[in-house]
Amino acid sequence: MPPVVVYTTPHCFYCISAKALLRRKGVEFIEINVADFPDRRAEMVKRANGLRTVPQIFIGTDHVGGCEELQALDGAGKLDSLLAG
Repeated sequence: MPPVVVYTTPHCFYCISAKALLRRKGVEFIEINVADFPDRRAEMVKRANGLRTVPQIFIGTDHVGGCEELQALDGAGKLDSLLAG
């Protein structure tokens, strides 16, 4: 399984929902709280091609997008294959 990175902030409903979906699927992920680490926010923005909203989700080198994009991939049956690498 490729590494999964989720950039988040505390109390973000979409962040909580995205992490819950990944946990239901048994996916281990690295969570980076950008509220506490401004340099990590800059990293997120660069990796996400200028997007500043959270969550920003990466599976391996693929930028998935946010929570809605993650849910759409799951609903379309494409998330499992992306997670499998």
